[in-house]
Amino acid sequence: MSKSKSSGSGDRPGNDKTKSLKAFTENGADQAMTTNQGVRISDDQNQLKAGERGPSLLEDFIFREKITHFDHERIPERIVHARGSGAHGYFQMHESLAKYTKAGFLTDTTRKTPVFVRFSTVAGSRGSTDMARDVRGFSVKFYTEEGIVDLVGNNIPIFFIQDASKFPDLIHAVKPEPNNEIPQAATNHDTFWDFIGCMPESMAMVTWIMSDRTIPRSLRMMEGFGVHTFRFINAKGASCFVKFHWKPKLGVHSVAWDEAQKISGADPDFHRRDLWEAIEAGQYPEWEFGVQIVPEADEHKFNFDLLDPTKLIPEEMVPVQRVGTLVLNRNPDNFFAETEQVAFHPGHIVPGIDFSNDPLLQGRLFSYTDTQLIRLGGPNFAEIPINRPTNEMHNHQREGHMRQAINAGRVAYEPNTLGNGHPFQSKIKEGGFASFAEKIDARKIRGRSDSFFDFYSQAKLFYDSQSDHEKNHMVKALQFELGSCKNTTVRTRMLFHLAQVNKGFAQTVAQGIGMQVPDKLEDWPNKGFPADANPKDWQDRKVEKPIDKSPALSMVNTIKDTIQTRCIAILVADGVDVKSYQMISAALTAAGAVVKTIAPRQGTIDGDGGKVSADATFLTKVSVLFDAVYVPGGEASVQALLGNAQAVHFVREANQHCKAICATSDGIQLLAAAGIEVQNKSADFDNRGIVGSTSAASSRVATAFINAIAQHRHWEREKA
Repeated sequence: MSKSKSSGSGDRPGNDKTKSLKAFTENGADQAMTTNQGVRISDDQNQLKAGERGPSLLEDFIFREKITHFDHERIPERIVHARGSGAHGYFQMHESLAKYTKAGFLTDTTRKTPVFVRFSTVAGSRGSTDMARDVRGFSVKFYTEEGIVDLVGNNIPIFFIQDASKFPDLIHAVKPEPNNEIPQAATNHDTFWDFIGCMPESMAMVTWIMSDRTIPRSLRMMEGFGVHTFRFINAKGASCFVKFHWKPKLGVHSVAWDEAQKISGADPDFHRRDLWEAIEAGQYPEWEFGVQIVPEADEHKFNFDLLDPTKLIPEEMVPVQRVGTLVLNRNPDNFFAETEQVAFHPGHIVPGIDFSNDPLLQGRLFSYTDTQLIRLGGPNFAEIPINRPTNEMHNHQREGHMRQAINAGRVAYEPNTLGNGHPFQSKIKEGGFASFAEKIDARKIRGRSDSFFDFYSQAKLFYDSQSDHEKNHMVKALQFELGSCKNTTVRTRMLFHLAQVNKGFAQTVAQGIGMQVPDKLEDWPNKGFPADANPKDWQDRKVEKPIDKSPALSMVNTIKDTIQTRCIAILVADGVDVKSYQMISAALTAAGAVVKTIAPRQGTIDGDGGKVSADATFLTKVSVLFDAVYVPGGEASVQALLGNAQAVHFVREANQHCKAICATSDGIQLLAAAGIEVQNKSADFDNRGIVGSTSAASSRVATAFINAIAQHRHWEREKA
């Protein structure tokens, strides 16, 4: 057999293949942007709208091609929000919203509406870690008597971009870089920050994602938001604007970044497991449902635009009315059939709810259906059990891939007489859906209102509202993120934008990455938008005075009066003071905490005054998986722990992450070995979260420890 001659420089295997692919290789350098049909694009920043603040138009073939291609890029995994976990539950109003909406599940306080909730990370694949620094999805499917309602939200109330035409670009930038598929589930790379630096409208979101909000302690301890401004319509046809909120009963809590990285190694399913185990144990997660109502007449009274998804309404300006409760009380029976196949869509609404002209929301209304077509096999995804409404479906839609309904009769059209006109249309007063009759008188245009060109005011509001330790965490997060970027221009551009938020903030970040904050940008790449926009004409309107700080934006002001479901480690060895162990363990359990006993070996531990059963060893459990640590006395037990390097590290690391720590009697020696000073040994804690007593455990010690755990973290210790 003769050997074929290799060709190409170097004679390396694969050169022939490379040449054969050359005709299909695209390089956009020095080229004009076009559609897939070769039509040049004059504006890639905005959808075609009926006026600057009007609704998006279906005839926008450029947007439709772009978003359709994006929606079909990956199968079968979700393009975003691929890694998720879900649970069943119910929703009930305790205060009727009939004044604002005719939606039955929001007005009837006797109803318990079934729900399925899916939480998720955004950027990572299905196999990534739960603990990535990332936005968390928080989507609720209501199975109402009038049909499905999907509240598709996040744990952050705003978004990166203002117009849906930029969504494919955002996700392409945040995903692993296409040349090497690195990094996974992370934003510390050049392409993400290059995009963000070119889109200053993202700066408010940047402050949020660099905060501890993006590394929550638990899915049960994070807020949820509808993000967009929606409409309510009441029985009289009157409309108002509304923002949706979920407020966790356990408060809003996070973990430290170092802790999150270590949890990813110890238990990458940390959030999934936490949610599952809490529900299995009957510790059902709960959230209060809240709304911010803005009358039609007040649409323009703020110094920001209600239609801008990069803006929130400060709660101090429009309080959140807490009117309902969400309870999750059942885990799925099958992850794939339920959690993986559930299909959410912001366009799934019922009479009494309608859309605003938010250009990001308008684009999502098209995108979600298109995505389900490829991910779930075709147009019949609504017939998958988890997606079916609880009320009956009747229409003339037929056939298609994976059709499950068996439609009897020969009539599949409307109007008809052979089927007696059935199924018939409903009048509005009979529950038929009708969109709000908003008056529109505008030109077709690609653009946006001047009110959307305020890029920094809410970024500044968020930063200024944070506590000192929260600001410090943001600085460190940005130093890590930008320090991981290799391109100096990308770094410089971001430092300029940070300086528009707060110069001291930018300078501190710059010091950590060895750079200077620029006074201006020499080469601003996004020619369609100014780098430091400030719409003076818009800001000069007669509006309600903006606020300088919003306490609601800082997690320092969250709920700190409960230790329910908190996981506490008790470190023991042979010779442990069983009486002290039992007293603290019983007090913690009575307060709703989950207690785990960690020892050098599993099985029965022989104590002073009885026996103790160890749940795990230092090989299988590490401190980052717990909220607090207790070390009871017992000379032999403490000596054994002092001789165990993992036990000493367990306590030292808990201290590093500012968790509540308690020790009694000889147990104080283990704290000393870990470098922890017990300043007050009379069973009190001094805002450092360290509880110590030279005597055995007592009710005073237990109370002080419980109070320290309830504070979640004692960040003052970071200064040391």
